[in-house]
Amino acid sequence: MAGSIATLHPETGEGERNARIELAAAFRVAHHLGWNLTARNHITARIPDDPEHFLMNPLGEGWHEVTASSLLKVNIDGTVVTEIDKAPGPAGLNFHSCILRSKPELACSLHIHQEAGVIVSATEGGLRFYDQSACALYGDVAYHEFEGLAEEDEEGPRIVADIGDKHALIMKNHGLLTVGRTVGEAFAYMQRLVTACELQTRLLALNAKPRELPDDIARHTYDQMAARRGNKPFGGHDWQMYMRLADSLDPLYRD
Repeated sequence: MAGSIATLHPETGEGERNARIELAAAFRVAHHLGWNLTARNHITARIPDDPEHFLMNPLGEGWHEVTASSLLKVNIDGTVVTEIDKAPGPAGLNFHSCILRSKPELACSLHIHQEAGVIVSATEGGLRFYDQSACALYGDVAYHEFEGLAEEDEEGPRIVADIGDKHALIMKNHGLLTVGRTVGEAFAYMQRLVTACELQTRLLALNAKPRELPDDIARHTYDQMAARRGNKPFGGHDWQMYMRLADSLDPLYRD
């Protein structure tokens, strides 16, 4: 288990400290939900009072092992500044740093290879809308063609261009990506995306024709949800619940 932030980072400011705790919570809860059971994939969080730097997980550390102090600090150009013998995954560093560098309004990016998401990513037609929950993503999902391991410098800008102003990206034959103005917002969009993919795979496994929502009803439901939250980050109440869940699972993630 990693040591405390006070031991490893004696000059850590409040903004970075809070960002480390929130990001570590996201890893722990995502693992608990079964989104990632390997030592691969990444979540990144911009440091609010130091926006030219962000945090991400080191290569080889399981998401159930991440703590606030084990996260790497990286500058916006992709150079690790944390003085420990750990490194990020090259593909994750490549496109996550490009997203945060290109989109200063964003604070978090989250990428997973969750099974249902990979299935939908490998299906012609992409994500369909079958229920109320999925409508939170209506018109807010983009797609990116598979190009191999996403570690080539040229692919990062293409990923950014494909995301555009949307919050969810289905990386074809690969996995899922969400972004947000906060860790909680990116997490909430991913929860809706994973749930929608799981529902779709189960419906299509039935020996029956699924009933897709009409576009006008899906759009109307999206507009209702957007009006309810206004300009607040999506999923705020859910994120507070997830933080409490992380504390109940293992409060040592805060170390």
